[in-house]
Amino acid sequence: MKDSRYCVIMCGGIGARFWPFSRQDRPKQFLDFFGTGRSLLQMTVDRIAPVVGLDHIILVTNDRYADMVRRQVPEIAPERILCEPARRNTAPCVYWAARHIAALDPQASIVTLPSDHLVLREDDFRKAISEGFDFIEGDDRLLTLGIKPTFPNTGYGYIQRGNSVQGWPGIMKVKSFTEKPDLEMAKLFLSSGEFFWNSGIFLWSARSILKAFDKYAPEISTIFADGDDAFGTSDETVFIKEVFTNAPSISVDYAIMEKAGNVFVKTVEFGWSDLGTWRALHDTADHKDADNVVRGARVMVNDCSGTVFAADDDKLIVAAGLHDYVVADSGNALLIYPLNREQELRSIVGDVRDKWGEDYI
Repeated sequence: MKDSRYCVIMCGGIGARFWPFSRQDRPKQFLDFFGTGRSLLQMTVDRIAPVVGLDHIILVTNDRYADMVRRQVPEIAPERILCEPARRNTAPCVYWAARHIAALDPQASIVTLPSDHLVLREDDFRKAISEGFDFIEGDDRLLTLGIKPTFPNTGYGYIQRGNSVQGWPGIMKVKSFTEKPDLEMAKLFLSSGEFFWNSGIFLWSARSILKAFDKYAPEISTIFADGDDAFGTSDETVFIKEVFTNAPSISVDYAIMEKAGNVFVKTVEFGWSDLGTWRALHDTADHKDADNVVRGARVMVNDCSGTVFAADDDKLIVAAGLHDYVVADSGNALLIYPLNREQELRSIVGDVRDKWGEDYI
């Protein structure tokens, strides 16, 4: 069964909440945020390869980033890179990847990973993934990994645990999912001890997730129904270009995980962070004086604390009186914004596009 383990890495997003560093032509998954010489995508491939093998890694990206993906991870064969002709969120992505893998190996089990996470303890990560595979193989189960919350984060979704599964330490039935809560609700979740951060890491067999789509999201599965003879062949790309844009834009959380009755959560601790926001970078990066974080810039500051300073090409930033801010200068855009309001950035990027055009995003 271990020879039938696959990984799908989703790497087609824009990363709007990391604007202006993350742009349409260079999303955050292709950036080296930590000065290691490896992008977030490359680090994700490095992390999972020992578990499934390079030839069992499938990358799903947008057509626009195909060449960038090939350059960054040339060790992944071109036929293992699936290029979406349009952005349709994670549910159509997951469905297509599962159909592709099932055509290659009907007995396949799959772990689905975002490409922009930070994991500090990689051995613990690989152990958790292997245990997750053991749990879902041979049974009709959908598994997500839950992170024990350390503070009332309003930027993550939450999973409420139910009863423990006998014989599987740390694995519980899921009682409910909650999307990003307000601060008061997040505090209640934290104090209850019943909730975990939703990591967005999922494990399932190809058979189980496709069955779930047929039952809970037929509006997606029916769109791809005529492709039975195309998946896994040279005709697959042509077929996808014809039908993919008809798929609804919806996350796999909404489409499947919040509806299915066979969803479980495995609680894990491996030094995880979803690097989706400037706040997440601040919380995981090395700190300078007064809890400041500096990336790619030279700084001269007075009375500044808890602030992220980021710039291209060693630009000098001089600042005073900033507390819990992000100052990010990249290309033709400069962002100066309170970290506690960073959830607004996604809509701000849309406003920038509407007022000033694509050149600024």
